[in-house]
Amino acid sequence: MVTITIDGQRIEAAEGERILEVARRNDIFIPSLCFLEGLTVSGSCRLCMVQVDGGRLPQMACATPVREGMDVVTNTEEIRNQQRMLLQLIFASGQHVCAVCEANGYCELQALAQRLGMTHIMLSPRWPMAQVDLTHEQYGYDINRCVMCQRCIRACEEIEGAGVWAIRGHHSEERILPGLSGKWGEADNCTNCGKCVMACPTGALFDKQVATAEMKKDCGLLIRLVEHRERLS
Repeated sequence: MVTITIDGQRIEAAEGERILEVARRNDIFIPSLCFLEGLTVSGSCRLCMVQVDGGRLPQMACATPVREGMDVVTNTEEIRNQQRMLLQLIFASGQHVCAVCEANGYCELQALAQRLGMTHIMLSPRWPMAQVDLTHEQYGYDINRCVMCQRCIRACEEIEGAGVWAIRGHHSEERILPGLSGKWGEADNCTNCGKCVMACPTGALFDKQVATAEMKKDCGLLIRLVEHRERLS
């Protein structure tokens, strides 16, 4: 065990644990969209930045392991401003109109914006108009609401072992798409398990049978599946 300090609070943590895991276990708020317990670390959203040992450059809490005597600060004004700017970039790059979204009220992106006091965006929105993929018999994919967190990729690969989702394209044209054709209904390796839908933090992946503001998701189910698999191994 090691002893660290987060926002002035002395906390014991296991060696190898990451800052974000320790903070969440102790009810200390650090925003994140790409992190999901039970999956490998991605670090793609960059929202979980914290100050470590007074350093000038913030570090990602999801990827930084704790060490003895570490001093972590999560809530400086500079950090909060950077997190709000990142959220603005996410909102501006997609179609995030909460009032008409299946995940309204259950969306992690929406909840983070409210928690960080973001009431509007100052950036010019792109308003992408890509066609919603409804080719799957049970689920739909609105790529306009995707935040590139990669949780669907990792849940599908690491828990279900199907490998349906992958990143396609380069740089600003990168997109997460299913199967070789890019149409979910044509992905023969999809098992219809819905784990990717449960892992999605927004309304990008949704059950076609739910309406606006009805898309409740149980990310804890994925954690329980991982724990059960570890007990059997």
